[in-house]
Amino acid sequence: MTPPEPIEEVALDGPGDLDAWLRSAERPAVLRGVAAQWPAVKAAQASDREGMAYVGRFEAPRAPPVVATVGPPEIGGRFFYNEDLSGFNFRQEQVPLHIVLNTLLKYVEDEAPPAIYVGSTTIDTWLPGFRAENDLPLAPREALASIWIGNRTRIAAHQDVPDNLACVVAGRRRVTLFPPEQLPNLYIGPLDFTPAGQAISLVDFSAPDLARFPRFAEAMRHARVAELGPGDAVFIPSMWWHHMEALASFNVLVNYWWRQTPAWMDTPMNALMLAVMTVRDLPPAQRATWQQVFEHYVFDAGDATAAHIPESARRVLGPLDDARARELRARLLQRLNR
Repeated sequence: MTPPEPIEEVALDGPGDLDAWLRSAERPAVLRGVAAQWPAVKAAQASDREGMAYVGRFEAPRAPPVVATVGPPEIGGRFFYNEDLSGFNFRQEQVPLHIVLNTLLKYVEDEAPPAIYVGSTTIDTWLPGFRAENDLPLAPREALASIWIGNRTRIAAHQDVPDNLACVVAGRRRVTLFPPEQLPNLYIGPLDFTPAGQAISLVDFSAPDLARFPRFAEAMRHARVAELGPGDAVFIPSMWWHHMEALASFNVLVNYWWRQTPAWMDTPMNALMLAVMTVRDLPPAQRATWQQVFEHYVFDAGDATAAHIPESARRVLGPLDDARARELRARLLQRLNR
């Protein structure tokens, strides 16, 4: 396979330029050193022990346990399905964060440790005070800040609806990205039974089976890759496929998620699941008709779509807001539960 091209790198004069750049950012980019001055980054660069101690001192006294994902050494850090996709090759435990950090320290010199991973943990809930010392100026975006902690783990290629700015705090990460249109070439698994909520590629990136997944070679022609060190960040636009590999025995990542849409908008994944249930298996002629209906009311919708209806009577064909969305959601739930 052709080696992937590097992700474009963007140089900012300082964190203060981040907001201006993000306003026009539409493609992935690596931002070297954007979080290099964080005390958490400096502690982790001093040693794994200091990095763990720094993170651990912010643990809220009465914080609920975190969800730790744990797999045996044999999985090589790849959290995935079992052989027939009827289950998974890992287990999940609810444990205090300091227990996770102590366990990571215990195995930090082990060549074949169990895979340990705490994913998508809200910083303000579990580590109050952390962002007062380690944060990026992302206002006016209402970004959700999460922390990811673990050892050498691999997270299969998947998509997220929000835009994503991911900052390496400790260790190193290899990030492989694909544009959204590579969906057919990534061999995505089940939509409704997933390791962590998002559908994932079934291809093992460390040893791709091109006999089983031949189109993956085409996906790699469009891939972009970067290796990130402490203080580096990568911007991943909405719906770009991303495969994340942690390369060190102790890794910490802080990421910020935000959507460019009102909070009342549901995820489009709900619409996809409903379409699978209600449209996909229609007779071909009917399915083609509904494709035209969706194009008219959704994908090609514009000012002319409902221009023939008085504004006061357009209802869902007019501009939506929080109140109208709640009304529509209640109507949908009533129909689904009939």
